[in-house]
Amino acid sequence: MKVVVVSMFEKGKPTGDEPGEFQLWIERQKLDTVLPFPMGEYELRMNGAGLLAICTGGGITNAATSIMALGTDPRFDLSKAYWLIAGIGGGDPEDVSLGTAAWAKHVVDGDLLYEIDAREIPKDWPYGLLPLGAKKPNDKADGWTVDTIHFPLNAALTQWAFDLTQDHPVADSEGIKAFRQQFAGFPNALKPPFVTIGDTMSSSTYFHGDLMTKWANDWMQLQAGKDANFMMSAMEDSGTLTALRRLSREQRVDLDRVMVLRTASNFSEQPPGKDAAWSTTAEYPENGLPAIEAAYQVGNIVVQKLLIGWSEYRDHVPGP
Repeated sequence: MKVVVVSMFEKGKPTGDEPGEFQLWIERQKLDTVLPFPMGEYELRMNGAGLLAICTGGGITNAATSIMALGTDPRFDLSKAYWLIAGIGGGDPEDVSLGTAAWAKHVVDGDLLYEIDAREIPKDWPYGLLPLGAKKPNDKADGWTVDTIHFPLNAALTQWAFDLTQDHPVADSEGIKAFRQQFAGFPNALKPPFVTIGDTMSSSTYFHGDLMTKWANDWMQLQAGKDANFMMSAMEDSGTLTALRRLSREQRVDLDRVMVLRTASNFSEQPPGKDAAWSTTAEYPENGLPAIEAAYQVGNIVVQKLLIGWSEYRDHVPGP
């Protein structure tokens, strides 16, 4: 296999109805070969060009299980494959607008931590979330922790993907334009959608609100370093990367060939004048379709470049 596209959810059937993250790849890339995948959530799809697509199912556990099942499937040689994790997420309005596509250099897990109820937070703490092994928020653990919190990606490959796609005119629409007008005081949120580089927080817990977004920015830098910047919240990527890291130990996959692209279907916090409870469950503008479209369009530029240039990229990972 040359390229594996990893999607996370589908709204209904894999083809023929309103699309989720999986369907556009199937229909537009003519992934007409259907492969049974009993240990996954959905069948696998591929074409004769060396493109394989999987839909993992939502959340970290589904993602980790599905990717491990794929990586150990004897039908496939994935040792040279590039992996594009492409899906929608919640964008930080400080950094992005709806429909914006962000290529990640870092993925950080947002579930592996201590948490206490908000009603019991000490008065001098900014929130009730703190690292495993630590005594207070924003302290690096000096005791026990786990090694599946921070996943640094190949920064050169991320930059290459961004350079290829940065001038792509991500489509604007009336629905997302109207919604973003609520975010007065957030210049990037008010822009039409664009392509950028920004990092992903992966959490099966659907966190939301301006206080939680502040925590996510702090947590990202605490775990990944001061150069990291939280831009997108998502629900699966640390699970996918945990499985890929395990598979790389047996040379089944190459971690230097992994890319993460998330597109903003909603914002990670409420607009001024609204409360977090309203915003958490508010309908995504246009049902998230502009972000689903952006994930396909931006991601496919990179996929096609890899497929067309396979004679070069098979043995040499691209980078600036």
